Amino acid sequence: MPKKRSGGGLSPTQQAAKFLGVSVLAGAVLAGIALPAVGALGLAAKGSVESFDELPVNMKTPPLSQRTTILDADGGQIATVYSRDRTVVPLKDISPYMQKAIVAIEDSRFYQHGAVDLKGVLRALDKNARSGEVSQGASTLTQQYVKNVFVEEAGDDPTKVAQATQQTIGRKIRELKYAIQVEEELGKKKILENYLNITFFGQQAYGVEAAAQRYFSKSAKDLTLEQSALLAGIVQSPSRYDPVNDETEAMKRRNTVLQRMADVGDISTAQAADAMKAPLGLKVSKPKNGCITSVKGAGFFCDYVREVFLTDPVFGKTKEQRAKIWNQGGLTIRTTLDPQAQKAAQRSIKDHVYKSDEVATAATIVQPGTGKILAMGQSRPYGVDIKEGETTLNLSVDGDMGGGMGYQPGSTFKPIVAAAALEDGMPANKVYSSPYQMAYPSPVSACDGKRWMNDPANPAKLENENSSEVGPYDMREATAKSVNTYYVQMISDIGICPVTTMAKKMGVVRADGNKMPQVPSIALGTQEMSPLTMANAYATFAARGMHCTPVAIESASRRVGDKTTSLEVPKSTCSRAMSENTADTINTLLKGVVEDGTGRKAGLGSRPSAGKTGTTDERYAAWFVGYTPNMAGAVWVGDPAHKRKMVGITIGGRSYPKVFGGEVPGPIWGDMMSGALEGKPVENFNTVHIPDSKPRDRGDGDDDGGGRGDGGNDDNDSFIGGLVGGNNNGGGGGEPFPTPSFSIPEGFFRGQSNGGGNGNGGRFG
Repeated sequence: MPKKRSGGGLSPTQQAAKFLGVSVLAGAVLAGIALPAVGALGLAAKGSVESFDELPVNMKTPPLSQRTTILDADGGQIATVYSRDRTVVPLKDISPYMQKAIVAIEDSRFYQHGAVDLKGVLRALDKNARSGEVSQGASTLTQQYVKNVFVEEAGDDPTKVAQATQQTIGRKIRELKYAIQVEEELGKKKILENYLNITFFGQQAYGVEAAAQRYFSKSAKDLTLEQSALLAGIVQSPSRYDPVNDETEAMKRRNTVLQRMADVGDISTAQAADAMKAPLGLKVSKPKNGCITSVKGAGFFCDYVREVFLTDPVFGKTKEQRAKIWNQGGLTIRTTLDPQAQKAAQRSIKDHVYKSDEVATAATIVQPGTGKILAMGQSRPYGVDIKEGETTLNLSVDGDMGGGMGYQPGSTFKPIVAAAALEDGMPANKVYSSPYQMAYPSPVSACDGKRWMNDPANPAKLENENSSEVGPYDMREATAKSVNTYYVQMISDIGICPVTTMAKKMGVVRADGNKMPQVPSIALGTQEMSPLTMANAYATFAARGMHCTPVAIESASRRVGDKTTSLEVPKSTCSRAMSENTADTINTLLKGVVEDGTGRKAGLGSRPSAGKTGTTDERYAAWFVGYTPNMAGAVWVGDPAHKRKMVGITIGGRSYPKVFGGEVPGPIWGDMMSGALEGKPVENFNTVHIPDSKPRDRGDGDDDGGGRGDGGNDDNDSFIGGLVGGNNNGGGGGEPFPTPSFSIPEGFFRGQSNGGGNGNGGRFG
C-alpha cells in the first residue's frame, strides 16, 4: 500500500501519477491563471512532461539569509548587519494563531492535499474563465515555498530574481516537481515552518520573527490573533497591504484573513467579529541594518571588519564565495575592539575636534605583540547624510579596505629611518652637521644597485622648521627636535634601501597600495600612510622589534538552520623586524620626545610612554604616533581632501595660528591613551644607555614652539661633528669628542633663538 506522510497527502507514486494528469492541463492552467498564451495549450502540455523528466531529482536549498551580529572583545554588541533581516525560529516559537492565519488565507486545504492541489487548480481555472481575467491563483503553500527558495537563491542579482519569478511554463513545471520532492522529504509541519521563515513581509522584514519585531516590537511566539491575521494578510502584496503606509488597506486585508479563519473553522464567528473591531495596534521598530547601527562610535571599525571578511581568503577562496557567505549572514563575529579603548578614543576625539570643523581627525589603537586593533574612530560620523557631515570613508585605513589614499606622516616616519640606521650598525650618538638648509646629498644608493641623483642644475633642497635649528646634532637631540637635515644626512649615509626594507618589515606601506619610491625624501615622511599603518608600525617598537600584522576578528561562527559551526579566522603573523637592542634604543629616543621634546603635550604623567610628532609641508596634516609597552596609537588631523592648510584655523572651538603635531594630535593622543589605559598595569620600557656626545644646548626644541631638547649644556662649547654628514664618528663608545685641530668662532653652531624643532615632514619629493 502506498506510504502516507505526516500531515496527509499522497505518496510519491500517487503524486507523480497525479502530476501526469495535471500536466495535461498545465498549458490551460498556466494560460488561464498566469499566462495569456491560451493558444499554446497542446505544445505546453507536451513540453511540460519532457521538461519534468529532464529536471534534476533534488532541489538545492540554500541556507536562509539571516542577520549577522558583530561583537566587541567583551561580547557586547557593536552592530547587526544583514542582506535580509531575518531570524530563523522553529515552529514551536511561532504563535499558533500565526500558523493558522497563514494557512487559512494562503492554502486552506494545505493539510488535505499533496504538493499540487488539483481541486484548487480546477477551481481557479473555472473562476478565471468566468471572470475573463486572472483573479485567483492555484499555487499551494508548498509551491510558494519552492518559489521563495528560488528567489532566495537568486540573492540580490536582479536578473536571477527575474528568472526565479517569471511567469513561464518552464518555471511552473520546475516548481511543481520540486514541490513533490519537498512534500516527501519534509512533511507539512516543516514546510510550514520553512515557509514562515523565508517569506517576505514587507518593511525589509524576511520571515515571521523579523516581521513581528518590525510591526509589533515583539517575538513571533507572542503574536495575538489580530496581529497574526495582519501579518498573514501582508504576504500576498507587501507593498499594497503595508500597514505603516496604508492602514486602511491593511485593516481591510486583516479582516479578510479573520473572516477566512472563521470560515474554515480555525476561530469562531464571535472571535472574528471581536478581532475585526480591534485597532491595528502597531508598535513599529525602524529597520536597523548595517554599520550605521553601530554603538560606541564603532561604525568605521564595523565597516573594516566587513572589508576583512570580504577580502581575506580564509573566509572563501573567491570574492564571490566570501560575498555569498556574508550576504547569507547568520554570523556571529567577535572582534578585537576593546570597549574601554574605543570609548576613550571617541571621547577624546569629540573633546578636541568637532564634526563640523574644516578638518577631521582619525585615531587608531593597536596592541603590541598581537596586532589586535583595540580602537578605531574619527570625528566625522559614519553615515550617508552628507548634509550632516556623515561619511563612509574610513580615514584610519588603507584605500583597499574602505579608506582614502592616506596622508603624509611627516616626521613620524623618522624613527623608521633611525631603526634602519641602527640595524646597519650606526651608533645611537651619531652626530651630523645638520645645517638649517641644504641640498639633498647626491648620489644616494638605492635598491638593486641603483643610485638616486640630485639634479646639479636645479638641486632639490630642504630646510628645518626654524632658522634657529642649526647643528651639529646627535641622534637623541635631532629626534627630540625632529630635525629634517639630520635625518636626510642619515638616509644619505646608509642608503635608501635599508629604510624601505625596514619599513616593509614593520608593515609600513603606502595607503594607495603603490610601492614606496627609492628617493631620500622618504626620510621626511613624504609617502601617504594610514593611521592604522602607523599605529601598527610603532607597536613594533613597543614589542621590542616584533611586528605583528593587524587583526580585527577574534572568532566567528555561522548558523545555518539550527546548526552552528565555528569558522576559521585570520591570524596575526608575527616576525622579527629588528633586534631587541635596536627597538630598545628607539624606545629610549622616543621617550625623550614625549618627556622633553616635541611631544611633551602628549605625555601620560607617571606612566612611561614614547612617541613622535609630525607635521607635513604646508600643514595639510599633523600627527602624533606613540605608545606604551601595552598599547600603540596614532592620531592624524587634517583635511581628507588635502585642500585646507591648518594655518589660521579653528579646531574644536580653539583658534590656532599654525597647527603642529605636538599641539593638536598630541593632546588627542594623550587623552585617548590615558582613558584606554586606565586601570591597566603600568609597564616600563627596556631602555639602553646612549653615550653622551656632549652637544650644546641650542634652545627649546618643540615643533609647537615650546619644550626643550635634551642635548648638553651651555658651558660646553667643544666642536661637535663634521660639517659634512657621515664624515665623523660622532664620539662613539662614550669617549670625549676630540678637540678640533682648528678654531671655530664662538657660538658658530649655537641656535639664534628659542624657536622650536621641526614637524615639517614632506617638503620635497
